[in-house]
Amino acid sequence: MNMFSNKKVFKEAFERRLAEKYSNTIEDSHISEQYDILGEMVRDYANYDWRKVRKEIKAESKKQLIYFSMEFLMGRLMNNNLQNLGIYDVAKEGLEELGIDINKLEDQEADAGLGNGGLGRLAACFLDSISSLGYPVQGNCIRYEYGFFKQIIQNGKQFEVPDQWLSDNYVFEVKKSKHSVEVEFGGMIETYIKDNGEFGMKTVNATHVKAVPYDVSIIGYRNKVTNTLRLWSAEPSEVNLPKHTTFEDYLTTLKELSHGLYPDDSTENGRLLRLKQQYFLVSSGLQSVIRDFLTKETDLKKLPDYYVFQLNDTHPILAIPELMRLMMDEHGYGWDDAWNVVRKSIAYTNHTIMAEALEKWPTQYLQKVCPRCLMIIEEINRRFNQEMASKNVPMADRYAMQIIKDSQVHMANLAIYASFSVNGVAKLHTDILMNETFKEFYRLYPEKFNSKTNGVTHRRWLMYANPKLADLITSKIGNKWYTAMDKEMSKFKEYADDPVIQKQVMDIKYENKLKLAKYIKEKMDIDVDPNSIFDIQVKRLHAYKRQLMNLFHIMYLYMRLVTEPDFKIYPRTFIFGAKAAPSYVYAKRIIELILAVADVINNDERVSKYLKVVFIENYGVSLAELIIPAADVSEQISTASKEASGTSNMKFMMNGAITLGTMDGANVEIHDLVGDNNIVIFGLSSDEVLSYYANGGYNAWDEFNSNENVKAVMSSLFDGPWVDKQERFKLIFDEIMNNNDTYFILKDFESYIKAQEKIEKLYQDKTNWAKMSIINIAQSGYFTSDRTIEEYVKDVWHLTKVGEDR
Repeated sequence: MNMFSNKKVFKEAFERRLAEKYSNTIEDSHISEQYDILGEMVRDYANYDWRKVRKEIKAESKKQLIYFSMEFLMGRLMNNNLQNLGIYDVAKEGLEELGIDINKLEDQEADAGLGNGGLGRLAACFLDSISSLGYPVQGNCIRYEYGFFKQIIQNGKQFEVPDQWLSDNYVFEVKKSKHSVEVEFGGMIETYIKDNGEFGMKTVNATHVKAVPYDVSIIGYRNKVTNTLRLWSAEPSEVNLPKHTTFEDYLTTLKELSHGLYPDDSTENGRLLRLKQQYFLVSSGLQSVIRDFLTKETDLKKLPDYYVFQLNDTHPILAIPELMRLMMDEHGYGWDDAWNVVRKSIAYTNHTIMAEALEKWPTQYLQKVCPRCLMIIEEINRRFNQEMASKNVPMADRYAMQIIKDSQVHMANLAIYASFSVNGVAKLHTDILMNETFKEFYRLYPEKFNSKTNGVTHRRWLMYANPKLADLITSKIGNKWYTAMDKEMSKFKEYADDPVIQKQVMDIKYENKLKLAKYIKEKMDIDVDPNSIFDIQVKRLHAYKRQLMNLFHIMYLYMRLVTEPDFKIYPRTFIFGAKAAPSYVYAKRIIELILAVADVINNDERVSKYLKVVFIENYGVSLAELIIPAADVSEQISTASKEASGTSNMKFMMNGAITLGTMDGANVEIHDLVGDNNIVIFGLSSDEVLSYYANGGYNAWDEFNSNENVKAVMSSLFDGPWVDKQERFKLIFDEIMNNNDTYFILKDFESYIKAQEKIEKLYQDKTNWAKMSIINIAQSGYFTSDRTIEEYVKDVWHLTKVGEDR
């Protein structure tokens, strides 16, 4: 019987399960037990569709997407799953009659510790859209026991503690021990004679680790399609225990593999561990896929007919040599057959042009972790050089495209050469990849390159995060936008000049600001005015994202307010949320400065009615769902050319915030959609930035000496009211000046001040601001990840839908 068919059936099933598992009644049960029972019921209800989808994929030989990513920043699943299954109201009302508040149960769920920033959130949005559109997908990630880290703000600094998201188990996962595989690390490579007389390669004396999958159901929006996110965890091998180390040391090695996301790469041990994690992920996933394939086919040369592998950034690139190794060493295929499979089945998404983020691994590391993969990469590189020579590729281009140079493996170069598709994630980003970063590859293989502008799942980020706004939109344009956002949402633009709708949109925004203000008061004991402009920048802290420029502007405002009696501003609340990587000292010092400035401003009665600064601790998906609907201004101020796309810009736009940004990443496409009058753009263009990098012509000291605003703010790093020790923020000054203002904070500062003044002026015309907000909402349909996925399906993956006849 369907346990969610009506309230009566639901209540009976809930009470029965609570008694069976915990021997408890509703009155005597703990809230954690109630949450666990509801989670199990939702998971089990989705299992029916989960099984049917898997059965259909196998019976009809459906091509399936295997999406490899080191991150899947899923957020909480309870509300999302209930809504997508169409059973939220039954559960909510049934629980109410049992005296249980569903919102309190939802708050019991920890954000899954499977990601950190935009890369992982994008992967999560993609899974939601792929499932909601009805395509078959399996995400692959590591089951990180302690996530990235939990951020604690203490004594004006960031501290990192383990994110114990699995401490109460994870109700939405199912352990699948029978699907475990063995992953080999290290060892030596030996040649041997095969039965057919040919030479073969095998790895001996390797350390074996059992990779155990935990499957999480990914539920499509009311279409009876449930896909899988497979999380791999390391356990001791049952058949190949190490002979030359103690079992205790072996267990330590295992624990490290699935301990946490992005180990500290400031040490050699940390860097090696990162590489081990990457290999563990791709080897586990590929072995599982091949084993499943061989239950329905016998010839691995047909693998591309059944699977396409999307590599999300450079972290999973070892899938290329590992697939070659598995086919040749484990299944007896020759080089040409294995290479043909790789070239037809693997696609690569690039997410950055930042040199430090384009991974390069020392060959000695690969020799330690996966020596056979290194041999294969060396042979790929040799054959690539032969190909380039035969095509008379210029020597300078050949050097730029080398997969191995200076004893390092350049993973992006390997990915571009081996993959059949290489995509950027916004139009500007892709143009830079083709014309700057990988221009030599583009000249050689122009057919591989394509652009797929990122998107976000509008169901989570608008329908569920901002239900009153969603209901207002539905009341005017109908509900087709739930599943056709890119086609339907533009209809809302018809109401941009409607004073009734304008008031309703602004009233909803005010309610959301009240909720955020309440959270800030409860968590930080800071009073913020919901009538002030909520100016918000929430994202991973990195120098190129320029949280520092935002802060410099706040410092500039404060200094003018306290020194110029006639200077007044419209009340502003500046809100930050960001984590700095534990070894990223500069980023952590910027957080210190934000906190120090906030402490001064929020406690200065002369300015606190005009200006407040809030740093929200431990920013993550669930907090984003509270913060984004409350934003008036969306700070998207990265140095032009540096942000591949950005996705928070899209979430803010969907919720009616006005973008204050540079012409960078997807801001370019936002600008194209809303026009000059509904966005505030400032700063250098990407062409200007790239020209300065290539040709020089900019001197940070000239900017410092010629601009009094710049000089005042920079000097305050030594003698401002936020400095308790003179050297405390010297690092920030030195980082900017000694590196010639790498990210052009000083160069763009005056333009940024003027843009902020424009924002203030625009906001005071409430009618026009509401119109701008409605236009942004209406034009945000393009940024649904549903649209992005359909483009991938058409151009790259070539999938067919499941479940259409069910």
